[in-house]
Amino acid sequence: MGWSVNRPTGLTFHRPSLSTKGYTLLTPHGDTRTYLINMDGAIVHIWNFSHIKPGYGRLLDNGHLLMTGSDVNLPDPPPDEPTKAPPPFEQQVTRLGGYHTTLVEVDWDGNVVWEYVNRFQHHDFFRRDNGNTIVPEWVQLPQDVEKRVKGGYKRPRERLARLIGDDLVEIDPDMNEVNRIHIWQLLDPVKDPIFATALRWEWTHVNGIDVNAAGDIVFSARHNDRVGIIDGKTQALRWKYTDTHGQHNPTWVGDNIQVFDNGHAGSRIVEIDPVKTEVVWEYRGQPAAQFFSGHISGASRLSSGNVLVCEGTSGRIFEVTRARQVVWEWINPFINNDKRGNPTVSIYRAHRYEPDHPALADRDLSGKRHANVNQLNGL
Repeated sequence: MGWSVNRPTGLTFHRPSLSTKGYTLLTPHGDTRTYLINMDGAIVHIWNFSHIKPGYGRLLDNGHLLMTGSDVNLPDPPPDEPTKAPPPFEQQVTRLGGYHTTLVEVDWDGNVVWEYVNRFQHHDFFRRDNGNTIVPEWVQLPQDVEKRVKGGYKRPRERLARLIGDDLVEIDPDMNEVNRIHIWQLLDPVKDPIFATALRWEWTHVNGIDVNAAGDIVFSARHNDRVGIIDGKTQALRWKYTDTHGQHNPTWVGDNIQVFDNGHAGSRIVEIDPVKTEVVWEYRGQPAAQFFSGHISGASRLSSGNVLVCEGTSGRIFEVTRARQVVWEWINPFINNDKRGNPTVSIYRAHRYEPDHPALADRDLSGKRHANVNQLNGL
């Protein structure tokens, strides 16, 4: 979906009788702040970041914010053009979407309480109940595996570096590595090729993970158009789905899997039964092009059964019922610059926290502290 500089922003639509009440957390791309907004679209809390460029965050039960980001002193990525010589791995990853250097935990007031630096981490994270944290990490593939991987394309005269794959790395609160899963060993280089329109820089590009109570991990490998489940006990791949394109944000919904399927000409939200490998619910735009985000984006299931959708590239966040009726919509009023200096309104992902969520207990959510910001942005 495109966006107009003259479009209405902030809260554009709300049906209170059908929406799921709560507070929505979002971080616009290129911004230095993370915002918590109420159902009227007004800002009730802000976290400011100075040592990282924030990417995407989640609230923890204790009210802390766990946020991915990149070192503000990181050099700008090299131009996205064919290289005459293979770039070093450390430089190669800075050109990839979703790249981060830092995972930081801050309290309600923005004070840093924990920080994990790994210059090859990217996209997503999951905090377990025991305090351990799982992050995707880019790794160079062994040459024998690289030669077998099919698909993708190479630009004329480009000297490619070693093909990149993904590991899932689990660290404890003291940042000791306690487990590592090689995603690239779970997929097949021939049966799970890079899709044809992707540059041959990465094989898998894991952009989302989620873990259920049994410890089973669902992941999205965007460049393969694959969603998979890793058994929590054996760490073997026990299920693979192949009917999405460029998908993001796989999540457990009971025993089913919900995915933001970016698609080709239109996007959709799908709920998949992994036992029968069939779609049991989906939401599409009517017409299809009315709902589309070519990359980033996400969807989260709310307690009511409604789904909060982040149409990432347009900065549009909306709530839809099981009957596929949109009941709340907010459009990002903050225009920032991306890492290449281009204006953007995009948002990687958003989450809603209902009023009884423990993170919000005894917090000032009146929004009075941020009245000037709300007024300035017409919120």
